Amino acid sequence: MIIRVRSPEGMHRVEVGLNDTLGLVLEKLAPLMRAPAADAIVLTRDANGQEILAEFERSIVSLGLKHGDMVFANVAASARPSAEPTSEGTAQAPRESAMRVQQDAVDCELERDSGLISRPRDTKMCKHGARAMCEYCLPIEPYDSAYLEEHNIKHMSFQAYLRKVLADHKIRGDISGAVPANFALPLEEPEYGVRSKCPGAHAPWPAGICSKCQPSAVTLQRQPFRMVDNVEFASRSVVDSLLEFWRSSRCQRFGLMYGRYEVSRDVPLGVKAVVEAVYEPSQGCEEDGVRVNLGPELGAEIARADAAASACGMQLVGMVFTDLTPAAEPGKVLCRRHADSYFMTSLECRLAAYMQEQRPSACRWARGGRFGSKFVTCCVSGDADGGIDITAWQVSNSAQAMHRADLVVPSSVPSKMCVQESTATRYVPDVFYRYINEYKLAVTANAKPAFPIEYLLVTLTHGFPLEPHPAFRASEPFAIENREHVHATQTLGVLKRHIVGALDSPERLAVVLADFHLLVYMFGLNLLGADEVAMIGRIVREPMEAAQRAEELMAMSGWQTLVLMLREAADSELDPHGSVATSSSAPAASGPWACRHCTFVNEGSATSCEMCALPQD
Repeated sequence: MIIRVRSPEGMHRVEVGLNDTLGLVLEKLAPLMRAPAADAIVLTRDANGQEILAEFERSIVSLGLKHGDMVFANVAASARPSAEPTSEGTAQAPRESAMRVQQDAVDCELERDSGLISRPRDTKMCKHGARAMCEYCLPIEPYDSAYLEEHNIKHMSFQAYLRKVLADHKIRGDISGAVPANFALPLEEPEYGVRSKCPGAHAPWPAGICSKCQPSAVTLQRQPFRMVDNVEFASRSVVDSLLEFWRSSRCQRFGLMYGRYEVSRDVPLGVKAVVEAVYEPSQGCEEDGVRVNLGPELGAEIARADAAASACGMQLVGMVFTDLTPAAEPGKVLCRRHADSYFMTSLECRLAAYMQEQRPSACRWARGGRFGSKFVTCCVSGDADGGIDITAWQVSNSAQAMHRADLVVPSSVPSKMCVQESTATRYVPDVFYRYINEYKLAVTANAKPAFPIEYLLVTLTHGFPLEPHPAFRASEPFAIENREHVHATQTLGVLKRHIVGALDSPERLAVVLADFHLLVYMFGLNLLGADEVAMIGRIVREPMEAAQRAEELMAMSGWQTLVLMLREAADSELDPHGSVATSSSAPAASGPWACRHCTFVNEGSATSCEMCALPQD
């Protein structure tokens, strides 16, 4: 008999036998559709793709197909040749691509959860016994709109959104198993740039363009989900260190947050970023902002901090910056970010989009193996009562795509984002956004030349644990990096005074080593081997056995070499840059001299400025 197959390539007539299986039909169909493999073809009974035929071992007759019946076929998008690399850099079948994506541990844990929300028995509506259920007490899905509205959840969690998408494909409950064969991956990141490898018969962009490679118009709308739902600071000292810098210098500060992702029980299938430490890279400090170089220097600093965090079982989870201005009343700060001004500036949104784009989130249900980002942004600023508060947020996937396609730039108005103009090498599609006008009607407006940044933001909650158990529990913190502005430097002399006094007790040494800034500096000296680094990481990760691990560390050769070097070097022999100096290198005493950095006049015997702590030469 003959089965008719309609595909984007046209109509195909496949001759099959009564006992032929569906898999054999797909093998006959693959060369006709130019598919890379038979299992890359998605076969459905209807044109909408709702009822998928995926039972390859069953015969055509058992599936209910008769002579002359029509089915619909398409090649899975993740198996087609694409300009976007997959997780392995080559075009692969959906199932093979999904199997090779290494997701975060928290995503794997949540995939094993059914996500159903239990409801108690309704005393008024439930008429059944204690062991029965009805529509009023049956567990509901984590994306139930009534539940989200009742609990004031503006953005559902990503895993809840994923369950909602998979429910349309008849996949529910535990989704930790393998991706079904012949299954089209449902998630795909937005792409607003010109397709680089267009199948059309024209010269590549910018010499030519057609409707196949031209991006569609962009309509901005609120993203219904968020990749991270809550930001939890492990202890108040994490934020207090930034506030101490501002109180002593009145300058703003920027930092990178290190921690881990955990399951959040505040929202269904939620994820929270637990912040254990903040690394402060090199930056220019000003009273009204910060200047951070996003070049190779920042990448090198992040690599050093990542090495220390990885040893402790942590990773880079976000960034934080301060925006504080003292008020006239003592102990109060001005509230600059509110509903009548702005909550986040367009420049901050652009920076967040850049940082999120650098750290995508792996997802095996997405075409290309990535979807969104779990990188979060926090701002420490004043609230309406004159106190200090924290706001946490991310930018949407659309904001990342617009940044990736170079469609937007920050504007001089903090609450507005400008749309770029098309050039000979940059194609900018039409951008629209919807809003409610004064007549309570939904209106679509052109986003050019600028549009409100609220369409790009996804707000998060934040907080502190009721019973803090921070991983970095040092009682006397080590000097924080890049704080020469407030006379705080990291040198071998500081390291010696911090460590040598605790060498007589493994318990004290374990506490001293539980300091993120100390670990970053100490690992950067390149004096410890991989075994010593791993052991120090275990001291941080296993607080109940920290003393025993510290005793094992003290017996390791690499650690003994570091301790010997610190013991032999006197404090006076260690210059501010952390290298051993000879007696002949010390400058001879002379008359008073003016610092070339801050112009403060110092005594002749001083080798560094008493005001700014910078060296004389």
